[in-house]
Amino acid sequence: MRAPRPHRTLRTTAVGTISATLVAGTALGLAPAAQAAPAATPPAASATDVRFVDIPGDGGTVLKANVFTPKDAKPGATYPSIVLPTSWAMPQIEYVAQAQKLANSGYVVVSYNSRGFWQSGGEIGTAGPEDIADASKVIDWTLANTPADPAKVGMAGVSYGAGISLLAAGHDKRIKAVAALSGWADLIDSIYSGRTQHAQAAALLGGAGALTGRPSAELQQTLKDFLASNLDKEDEMIAWGAKRSPVTYLDRINDNGAAIMLGNAWGDTLFPPNQYAEFYERLTGPKRLELRPGDHATAEATGLLGLPNDTWTSTRRWFDRYLKGADNGIDKEQPVQLKSRSTGGYEGYPDWKSVGPTRKKIAMAGTTTIRTNVDSGANGGMAILSNALDQFLRIPPMASVPLLPRRYTGVWQSERYATPQQVRGTAKLHTTLTSTKESGTLVAYLYDVGPLGLGKLVSNAPYTFHGKTPGEPFAVDLELFSTAYDVPAGHKLALVVDTVDPLYIEHNPSGAQLTFSSPQADPSYVSIPLREQ
Repeated sequence: MRAPRPHRTLRTTAVGTISATLVAGTALGLAPAAQAAPAATPPAASATDVRFVDIPGDGGTVLKANVFTPKDAKPGATYPSIVLPTSWAMPQIEYVAQAQKLANSGYVVVSYNSRGFWQSGGEIGTAGPEDIADASKVIDWTLANTPADPAKVGMAGVSYGAGISLLAAGHDKRIKAVAALSGWADLIDSIYSGRTQHAQAAALLGGAGALTGRPSAELQQTLKDFLASNLDKEDEMIAWGAKRSPVTYLDRINDNGAAIMLGNAWGDTLFPPNQYAEFYERLTGPKRLELRPGDHATAEATGLLGLPNDTWTSTRRWFDRYLKGADNGIDKEQPVQLKSRSTGGYEGYPDWKSVGPTRKKIAMAGTTTIRTNVDSGANGGMAILSNALDQFLRIPPMASVPLLPRRYTGVWQSERYATPQQVRGTAKLHTTLTSTKESGTLVAYLYDVGPLGLGKLVSNAPYTFHGKTPGEPFAVDLELFSTAYDVPAGHKLALVVDTVDPLYIEHNPSGAQLTFSSPQADPSYVSIPLREQ
């Protein structure tokens, strides 16, 4: 465990995070925007016809694209089509492996580079109106220039491509099926949950966009205001995010009736699973929700390399059912499919609310005061890396709970469990908080604590407040990020609260103190959702 260290200023943290992101992006081989993406040759031994084309997007903006058609396409025959917008910062060859597999099974597939990135024209609008219009323009082009059936159009994508696909489903009735993987339904609830800026997520997106594309002036200003915690612009930033959130257009998505499949990872540090699960519950058409271990886009990554991949297998089955009409049984399965971080096995549920029907509470008794501005050693890890380690090696972020400095952390623990506890869904924190300052931030962590006191991170979430009266208590209700984790027999669960985490921007003035109390009339607790035994 790291020794406690004083927390530097907000801007130093943000700038440092951005710098680290840019270095990491360079190490991953992301080329500057001024360099053209090299033409790539699709994998050999293809049973499809492939061509590289320019498609006129909204306003005539050129979108670089790949077109895959079945090699044995018969004259006059039509085929279901799937449009794939690329992920943020990814070149147009991103989906080559999956596009070939889809085309080999009888689809026309058009993958295009989203505007503002690599060789496509325009500027990065972050899934704004021009991006939504681009999707419809690509569908127009596909129907006019390929043997695509106008009654059987689908869209899919990873991350940015997922968001654009969902938004397009609310604006274009021709889209009959969508697979949105590692995407977002609510952009604000993703990177500003708990009214707290997710610093590493925002910096990763901003840095990668600057390296591989041409961010619009609007995006640059919004990101600058966001990372600088410019509260004068908070309403504008929320409105900007709402315009780019599929949940804003939920009624239109439901009215258009596309079959929607959502896939995400438990540890997604860009787009946490809570917002997808809530969106899923409000969809009224054919729908499916799949949640797996990992971080942003790591659940789909092996499939993009052409390797066997559960997420992409489900995607093909989804399109086969809702574009081809195949009776493959996917619509008869339990629509909520979860893969545990602990066992690696799949579990099926009829809906999201059935995931964790039983709840146990850990009491947060007494009064605990902690000082702010110091990293206690409890944290959510590093974006992408930490949850990828949990996915592949089952090594989540850890902390020695007995050694956490109580001057800077509040700790409340359960009894030692005699039987395994299968945590499923969303843990909820309720407490009464008193601050010595009008603004502040806390981060809550749920740990699985073994006999030697080593805590493995189960979940976390940040919470920020502004405009409170110093010394006056107020209620705090916070949902931690949803998860599926098994606590072994003989272990405890511990709720840990501190005020500094490298994942988030904090708003604690120097010298601030936070006091957690549990009034008799309104006891404090953390509620743990458990799978029905």
